[in-house]
Amino acid sequence: MENQKKYWKSELELTSNNKTIENLKNNEFVDQLPTDPFLSDKNTLQQSGTNRRDFLKYLGFSTAAATLASCEGPVNRSIPYVLQPERIIPGLANYYATTIADGFDFSNVLVKTREGRPIKIENNSKSKVRCSANARVHASVLSMYDSLRLKTPTIEGKPIPWDDFNGNVISSLQSLKEKNLPVVLLTQTFASPSTSKLIFDFLQNYPNVKHVVYDSISDSKALDAFEIAYGFRALPTYDFSAADYIVSLSADFLGDWQGGDHDSGYVKGRIPDRNKDGLASMSKHVQLESNMSITGANADVRIPLTQSQQKIALAKIYGYVSGTEVGGKLPTNIEKSLKKISNELLSAGSKGLLVTGIDDVDAHIIANEINDLLKSEAFKKDEISLIKSSKDQEVNKLIKDLNSGDLKGIIMAGVNPVYTLPNADEFVSGLKKAELSICFSMKNDETASLTKWVAASPHSLESWGDNEMVYGKYNLTQPTIRPLFDTMQFQDCLLNWIGSSQGFYDYIKENWKKNILNSYSWNQALHDGYYDSMKTQISKKRNFDSLKKANNLLKSNSNEIELVLYTKTGLGDGQQANNPWLQEFPDPITRVSWDNYLTVSKEDAEQIGLKNYNVSNGALDSNYALIKLDEESLKVPVIIQPGQSKGSVGLAFGYGKTKALKKEMQVGVNAYRLYKNFNLCQNVTIEAVNENHEFACVQLHNTLMGRGDIIKETTLEVFNTKDQKYWNSVPKVSLNHIETPVTSPDVDLWDEFDRSIGHHFNLSIDLNACTGCGACVIACHAENNVPVVGKTEVRKSRDMHWLRIDRYYSSEKTFEDDIETKENISGISESLSVFGEMENPADNPQVVFQPVMCQHCNHAPCETVCPVAATSHGRQGQNHMAYNRCIGTRYCANNCPYKVRRFNWFLYNNNDEFNFNMNDDLGKMVLNPDVVVRSRGVMEKCSFCIQSTQAVILKAKNEGRQVKTGEFNDACACSAACSTGAMKFGDINDKQSEVSVLKEKDRVYHLLEYVGTKPNVFYHLKVRNTDES
Repeated sequence: MENQKKYWKSELELTSNNKTIENLKNNEFVDQLPTDPFLSDKNTLQQSGTNRRDFLKYLGFSTAAATLASCEGPVNRSIPYVLQPERIIPGLANYYATTIADGFDFSNVLVKTREGRPIKIENNSKSKVRCSANARVHASVLSMYDSLRLKTPTIEGKPIPWDDFNGNVISSLQSLKEKNLPVVLLTQTFASPSTSKLIFDFLQNYPNVKHVVYDSISDSKALDAFEIAYGFRALPTYDFSAADYIVSLSADFLGDWQGGDHDSGYVKGRIPDRNKDGLASMSKHVQLESNMSITGANADVRIPLTQSQQKIALAKIYGYVSGTEVGGKLPTNIEKSLKKISNELLSAGSKGLLVTGIDDVDAHIIANEINDLLKSEAFKKDEISLIKSSKDQEVNKLIKDLNSGDLKGIIMAGVNPVYTLPNADEFVSGLKKAELSICFSMKNDETASLTKWVAASPHSLESWGDNEMVYGKYNLTQPTIRPLFDTMQFQDCLLNWIGSSQGFYDYIKENWKKNILNSYSWNQALHDGYYDSMKTQISKKRNFDSLKKANNLLKSNSNEIELVLYTKTGLGDGQQANNPWLQEFPDPITRVSWDNYLTVSKEDAEQIGLKNYNVSNGALDSNYALIKLDEESLKVPVIIQPGQSKGSVGLAFGYGKTKALKKEMQVGVNAYRLYKNFNLCQNVTIEAVNENHEFACVQLHNTLMGRGDIIKETTLEVFNTKDQKYWNSVPKVSLNHIETPVTSPDVDLWDEFDRSIGHHFNLSIDLNACTGCGACVIACHAENNVPVVGKTEVRKSRDMHWLRIDRYYSSEKTFEDDIETKENISGISESLSVFGEMENPADNPQVVFQPVMCQHCNHAPCETVCPVAATSHGRQGQNHMAYNRCIGTRYCANNCPYKVRRFNWFLYNNNDEFNFNMNDDLGKMVLNPDVVVRSRGVMEKCSFCIQSTQAVILKAKNEGRQVKTGEFNDACACSAACSTGAMKFGDINDKQSEVSVLKEKDRVYHLLEYVGTKPNVFYHLKVRNTDES
C-alpha cells in the first residue's frame, strides 16, 4: 500500500543506487552454516562445540566496518547488521582466550570484543603459564588497527592475487629444488609445536631448504650455556616466590630479561604480611647493574658496576659459594659487599637464587652452577622455557653465505633483519644477490620494502596458532575477528607450498589430537585456551670445569666507556614503533616519552661535557653525544641518569625506524647498529656535540625533598620492632592551637554522611608490589579512550594520561636520610641552600614508584569550585564528570592537590594536527563504545571506570540478585591489568571483599592526608628489607 509507513535503518539508505549498501546487504552472509557434517553424526555432535571459524564468518558489523575503514576517503557511518550474529548482543562484551606471540612478547590473554571488534587485552588468570600482559601486549590491540598495514600480497611492490602469489612461489621453489640450490627459511622463535611440525614437513618436501631461527635481541649465549651444562637448548624458568634471597647481576627480570613475566612471582615474596606472632618477613633483593633498570629500582640494595666489573664480581661470588680460590681485583668496598652477599646466599641455601643478564656464555654457566650448589628451589631447570631459540653462529653464517652467493633463496617470517641486524648493510647486499626473496610481514617495513615477494600477514588477533612456551604446557591462539585485509598466515602458505589442501586450523587440530591431547577433548582445550600435558624435560647435569669458566670471567677488562644496550618497557624490540600509545608511554625510570637517549652518570657527563638543562617553559633539553664504535657512529641525545655506573652508558633498542611508520612516530636512533656480534655490551668512545635536543618529559621534579607524607616507607626491622605510630603516624593539624589528628571529624570542613549503604568503591595500591611497569597506564588508555597528543604537547605538560606513575629518587643515600636532613635544617638561610641541594638526586639513590590517579575524594576540593556543577560526587564514592556541562574554566584542576585532571586543549580526534589513531577510521575501531570521546575545552580524569562498575550492577539487577563478592575486582582497568596485585579495586561496604580487608592493614595511608580530602584511594607504605642476615 502506498500509505504504508517505511522505516529506514541508516541515512545511507536515503541515497538511491548505493551499490555499497546493496552489496553488503546481499552478500554479507554468502555461505550457509555447514551444519550437515556434524548434525548428522551423533558422536560428532556430542563432541562438538560451536565452531569458531564458522562463527567468525558471520561477524557482520566488524567485517563491514573494517572494510570501509580501510578504504580511501572518510567513513563516518557504520553499516547495520542485516542478520545479527547469534552471539553478538549489542552493548555486551564477548571475551576470547588467545595468545599474543610475536617473537619478542609471549602472553596468554583474554581479548574483549564489542560488536565483533577487539578493543582491549586483559590478563588470562586461568592460564597455566605467562598469564599476564605487559604494556606492549596491552597495546597490541591498537597495532592490529594500524592503517599502514599491508593489505594484499605484492611482487616488486605491485598487488597480486594469492593464487598467483603461491603459484609463482611454488614454481620458484620447485626450480631451486630440482637444481639443488640452497634456500634458507629465516624465522622468529614461534614456540609453536604445530608450526615446528609444519616446518619439518616443509623441509622434508624441500630438502634444499634450511631453517634458521633469529631473535632480534638474542639470548643465544644463555641458550648455549644451558646446552653446555644440561644438554638441552632452552632456558630455565624461575619461581621467584620460592626465593628468600635474590641476587641479580644485570638481569632486568622485572623487565624483558629472558622474555619477562617474572614480576608476579617476585612480588609474592615482597609483601611484608605479619604471621600469628605479629612478625613480618619478606625476601631480600640485591641488584648489581650498570644501567638503572626497573628491577634495580625495586631492589633493597643496589650496587652500580660496569659489565666488566660484574663479571669479576660473579666469579668472586662463585668462589665464595663453592669454596674455591678465585682471583680478580675490585674496589675494597665492593669486595666487602660481595663477601657479605655470598655469605647471605649461603645462609639462604635452597631459598637463595642468583640470576644474570651478562651477555657471556661463561657468566650464564657460572650462574647456573651457583644455583645448583645452593640447590635453589627457585631455579627450575626441569621446567624449561621455549620462547627463545636463536643461534648467533647460524645467523652470521647465513649473511656470509648470502654474500658469497652460496644461498640462492631466502624466505623470512616474523623478522625484520634490515632494521635489527647490526651488519644490515651486509645483509642487504646479500639479499639483492638472492634469486628468490620472500618476506612475510604485516607492514612494508625495512626488510619487506627490499624483498621481491611480500606476503601480507595477519595480526595475532586474526590468526590461528598454538604455543608451547614452557615444556609440556600448551596454549591455543584463536582469531577474535576475521582478517581485516587480504592476508594469509605464514603457516597456511607453507601448507599450500607442500601441496596440502588443509588449512592451518585443521593442521593444528589434527596435530593436537594425534600428538598432544591423548584422550582429552579438543573442544575443551579450545574453550580453555590451554592444556597441561604434565610432561617435564629432565635436565641432566654434564661434567665441565666450572672453575675454568669462572677464571675466564676475570679476563674481562675495559679502559673505554662501556655501552650497555637494553629494551624499554614501552617499545621493547621496536615491532610496535607505529603504536602511538607506546610512543607516548613515559619510560618508568626517566619519565621521557617519544625518544631514546644515552643514559650517563653525572660524573661522566661532567668529564665529557654532556648536559641536561631546563628551558624557559620548564621543558627538558640536552646536547648530543657522538658514540663511535669501529666504523659506526651515532649522534644521540643525553639523559644524566642517577644510578648509572661510572664508566658505562645505556641506550635503548626499538627506535630509529623509518619504514611503515607515520612521520610523527619516526623518532629516536637505531641502537641495533651498535649491537655488534649480538653482544649487549660494547666498548665505545663518546664526545659531546654542541647541538640542542628537545625532550618530552612528564616529570621534571625528581626528588621528594624529605616529604614523607607523599611516600611513606620504613625498613623491615623498624616495621617489626616499633609501634605503628612511629612508622605510619596519622598527620595532625592545629585546632585551637591543639594538635588534632586529621581523621577527627572536629577538623572537617564538611559534615559527614552515611556511606555504609549501597556500594562504596575504593582502590588499594601497595607500594611494595608496584614495580612501575606501566601496564595499568596502557590498559587505562584502551578502556577509556584516552587521546594521544604527541611530543610537542607532552613537552608542554599537556599529556592526557588519566593515570601516571610518579618516580622519585632520594637526594641522600636513602629516603630516611632525606627526612633527617630536612628535619635538621636550622633557620631560613640554611633552608634555602639545603632545599636547593635536595632537588638533586644522589649518585646511587633509592627509588620508589607511586601510581597516582584521581583520588575520588569524599571531601573533593574540585567539586566545590566548579561553577556549572560539571564535577560532582556520586553516592558510590566516585567523583563524576558530566562532560556536556563542562565549560573549561579549569578551576577544578587548579584546586586539585593531586594534579590529576587533564584538559583537552584541542580536539584530538578527527584533527590532522594530531594524526594518531583517533584521526584514522581504522584506528577508531579500538574505541570503547561505553566511553564518550571528549571534545575540545573539556576537563577529564580517572572515573574509576564507572561504565564497568555500572555494568556489574546492571548485570546483577537483570539477573535478580545482589552483586557477588569479588565481582567488582576487575571492573577498574588499572587493577585488572596489574599482574603483581599492587592495585586492588572493590566495594568496601562488602566486608568480605579483598579491598575491604586490605583497608584494615596497618601499612595503609592516604596521599596528602593532612589536606583532609578523605580520598577513596589508599596506599600501603613501602617496606625495604635492609636487615643484616
